[in-house]
Amino acid sequence: MLKVRIDSFGYKDQNILEDISFEVAKGEHLALMGESGSGKSTLLKIIYGLLHVENGSIFWGETEALGPNFNLVPGEPYMKYLAQDFDLMPYITVEENIGQFLSVFERETHQQRIDELLKLIEMEDHAKTKVQFLSGGQQQRVALARVLAQEPEVLLLDEPFGHIDNFKRNSLRRNLFLYLKEKNITVLTASHDPNDVLPFAKRTLILEKGRIIADQKTKKLFNTPPNYYTASLFGEVNQVPIKLLKSYAEIDRSVLVYPHEFQVSKSSGLKVEVQHSFFKGSHYLNEGKTEDGTTLFFNSDKKQILGKTIFLNVSLKTINKRLRIGQTANT
Repeated sequence: MLKVRIDSFGYKDQNILEDISFEVAKGEHLALMGESGSGKSTLLKIIYGLLHVENGSIFWGETEALGPNFNLVPGEPYMKYLAQDFDLMPYITVEENIGQFLSVFERETHQQRIDELLKLIEMEDHAKTKVQFLSGGQQQRVALARVLAQEPEVLLLDEPFGHIDNFKRNSLRRNLFLYLKEKNITVLTASHDPNDVLPFAKRTLILEKGRIIADQKTKKLFNTPPNYYTASLFGEVNQVPIKLLKSYAEIDRSVLVYPHEFQVSKSSGLKVEVQHSFFKGSHYLNEGKTEDGTTLFFNSDKKQILGKTIFLNVSLKTINKRLRIGQTANT
């Protein structure tokens, strides 16, 4: 089990992280989400040992992970870290970059392992290509193969697909996360992209201004977000006063509503005027304005006519679900 405790960490007079405490079970996949500057990358660097933390500790089981004040070469042998800068050797080939991270005591199996990793990152055709001639996305895939070369017990991923084209990103996500699950590797993934998180991370930790504000199973966090900030990390979200949705309501509060949770009606509900209709492939994302000028986003199967007045409804089940978590307005 990975145990992380950071009472405080900062540079000079500025605190970056504060009151950070969590555990990750062996083989568990934990996602870290938060806006830029929330402390995700700093947290991964501390865990890996690139930054020294005075007030706190990192343990893998009974073994303490020591920082740069104790290790000449950062990191622990059981842990690997994929940073946003790839740290590749540009003048040697893809397979040579991967091979350099394999054990010198197992040379007879090197090529087999290199081939396995090339297949995982879908770069078999580029094995003999020098890294300097690769695109940014291809380099990121090579960097991923390098950190997996000597199969780690703990893998830290910082925006692992940020440079990769969509058509490759989807298959690579599936290949990688299924592989890591099969190998029972403990994974921490810092990402802005909910597509990296929702299908793959069992649990998600939300950071805001260097503090943990939520730590729950990913599905529960998506379905019942504790505040607007958390919900917005998963995509568009609306904060709607209950009285706009249910005029008879006596509660003076707002609820969070995802665009897909609105039902479009022609005759009754919350009145909105369509401002824009964006094609999203499987549906349209629409922007509308209420009579008091509030902007709302809602999904529909068909393109909405600009300027048309329609009505939106939200099920009582959804409203009650959001009210039960004690959510308060947080813009």
